[in-house]
Amino acid sequence: MPRLQTDRLILRRAQTSDVPALHAVFSDPSAMRYWSSLPYTDPAETEAFVQAMQRLHDSGGSEFVVEYQGRAIGKAGIWDAPEIGFIFHRDCWGQGIGTEAVTAVIEHGFKTTSLDRITADVDPRNAASIRLLSKLGFEETGRAKCTLQLGDEVCDSVYFTLTKARWQRDA
Repeated sequence: MPRLQTDRLILRRAQTSDVPALHAVFSDPSAMRYWSSLPYTDPAETEAFVQAMQRLHDSGGSEFVVEYQGRAIGKAGIWDAPEIGFIFHRDCWGQGIGTEAVTAVIEHGFKTTSLDRITADVDPRNAASIRLLSKLGFEETGRAKCTLQLGDEVCDSVYFTLTKARWQRDA
């Protein structure tokens, strides 16, 4: 599986040595606010996530650790084809890093696989992710109520799709 490089970022295979840096993301309630699980309380949970990323990457999947200025700051990838997912350390929010990383994943996905579309499932309260996906050409395709329960909270979903044709047209 390749290593992707942008102007500021390296997207690469997860390594066991990434666990402490990624645990800082996955244990942060702000970063995990709209994730599909509650914040991790034990580094072993992050280690299991990293191992799952490694298995996916090794089997040809497009799941990457995002490295910025020499440290792992999150992840971005097509984790369950054709669904994209991403999460970043909150110190990196608002700097265009998400756009840069997700753009690299989309380009890689459309150039190296037979995907004709990439999808996303977002909590409708997650305005930042919705803005990012919309900026990259994703279009809303539907909504659903009560799709996930995290602790005592029931969450909804808004679904997005980006077609390969639209990506190529807008590129």
